[in-house]
Amino acid sequence: MIDSTTTPHASVIIPTYNRADLLRLMLEQLTRQTQPLSDFEVIVSDDGSADDTADVVASFRERLRLKYCFQEDLGDRVSLARNRGAALAEAEILIFLDGGGMLAPDLVERHLSAHVGAPRRSVLGYGWGYDPRYPALEGLDRDLATMRPEEVLAKYRDLPAFRDVRHDALAAYDFELEAMPLPWQLFFALNVSMRAEDFHAVGGFDESMTGWGGEDLEMGFKLLRAGVDLHFDKDNWIIEWPHERDMTKRWPEMVANTFKFLRKYPEPVIEIGYVLCVANEYWRWEQCWLELERWSQQVAEVDVAAELAQAAIRIGPGERIAVFGAGGVLPPQLPPAFVADFDAALVRQATADTAHTPLHALGVRTLLEDQSVDTVLITSRLAGLWDTWGGHVLAEAQRIGRKVELLGPGMTAG
Repeated sequence: MIDSTTTPHASVIIPTYNRADLLRLMLEQLTRQTQPLSDFEVIVSDDGSADDTADVVASFRERLRLKYCFQEDLGDRVSLARNRGAALAEAEILIFLDGGGMLAPDLVERHLSAHVGAPRRSVLGYGWGYDPRYPALEGLDRDLATMRPEEVLAKYRDLPAFRDVRHDALAAYDFELEAMPLPWQLFFALNVSMRAEDFHAVGGFDESMTGWGGEDLEMGFKLLRAGVDLHFDKDNWIIEWPHERDMTKRWPEMVANTFKFLRKYPEPVIEIGYVLCVANEYWRWEQCWLELERWSQQVAEVDVAAELAQAAIRIGPGERIAVFGAGGVLPPQLPPAFVADFDAALVRQATADTAHTPLHALGVRTLLEDQSVDTVLITSRLAGLWDTWGGHVLAEAQRIGRKVELLGPGMTAG
């Protein structure tokens, strides 16, 4: 009998849905962890399964410290499932795993060790076999069912299609997640841990994000904003059980959740990510963000007040105006406007003590309503980004405005 009278050091939270056979394998692998079994509890959070998931959990009650919770099947609500599991957790460290991951024998031990001496840290582990771009590897499911995970890893680890989809992005920074400009872009909840205090402080996973994708990125983003370091441990791994993924259905769910992300954090880095997700160009996110940062530094002192003053002469009385690329100085004759710039400090400076409405935005996807203004003015502060974003900026301007004026040289509508 496992001693369950002491407080566990870790709570392993597994959301699941109709994967009883895989859950059985996961629980079996948790019984052979190098960390003493009394040191951690396992919480299975069932997102409405109609199979024998509950019976599988019950069959391990003498071998693991187990808790089980169930929610009605109202669609894919993994955020709610994770949050409900976390609400039952007693431990200081929460370890979140996907419901189809085969586990390294030292997974719990490595997660716990990585938090020692690091009071504000979230730890991400590797996901072998997790790459939706490739079809399932032939024979992998058979081997996972009959071999230990470490034996499977030894057999397949040199195959490119077996690598974590994040592998190349991480390798570019020698797997030092802390060195990446957008580390939360790789915050996948298939194998991740954090302190319960930090989890609850940021509000857990966003339960409005249903379906597939995005809710874990938003979690990583707000953890980092709250001062929690994101750390990657390549030797802390799971193997994703092979299964076909219908990305024609899943990717639109990712896009919808990224728009919810943008609504919560309306700023250029999320704005860019949303537009790239719409175009299914997720892996350009870092490159495009760095391009914007370089350009922002280059034009930090560029004043476009003269451009806007000339445009203001052509604005009729009562016209509703939006400005993309406003900079830090606005002419006094500019009527009250929605004023956007990719430099947060400059747009605050420009709109302080004025009737203008500040928007920290590049202008590729704002939160303004369709046809909410009469005229959109696009200044030369966007000139150096025009090759990359000109088409998107024009499309957004045309969505929100009746008329668009390009004020910068070399910026064309063609």
